[in-house]
Amino acid sequence: MIAADSSVLIDAMKGLSVPGVGRLMEAIRDDQLRLPPPVVTEILSFPGSVNALQRFAQYKQLELAVGFWERAAVSRRQLLGRGLRARLGDALIAQCCIDADVPLITRDTDFRHFATHCGLKLAV
Repeated sequence: MIAADSSVLIDAMKGLSVPGVGRLMEAIRDDQLRLPPPVVTEILSFPGSVNALQRFAQYKQLELAVGFWERAAVSRRQLLGRGLRARLGDALIAQCCIDADVPLITRDTDFRHFATHCGLKLAV
């Protein structure tokens, strides 16, 4: 299994041949793609994108484990305490992947902090 961030889904939707899209398409082909629920919320909330991105919302989602919200808060607090960028949406996406032990495909470099300090696996 592998998860994807909205940045890579948007690149795929646009037909871009950039890092991550090939891995995403491979995961879709092999039925290995799982979306963190916050990613589904992100892609369905972009104005004018519902038709284009809606097809991604049909993929299986990672489940939120008991204690998810608290663990996401702890991870985010840890990064913020180090003076690192840790947006709430990123913290929720990262925690979904950490809990499920699933690597994340992303081009958003802010996730590197979650990988370095919180146990997130990044797909490379």
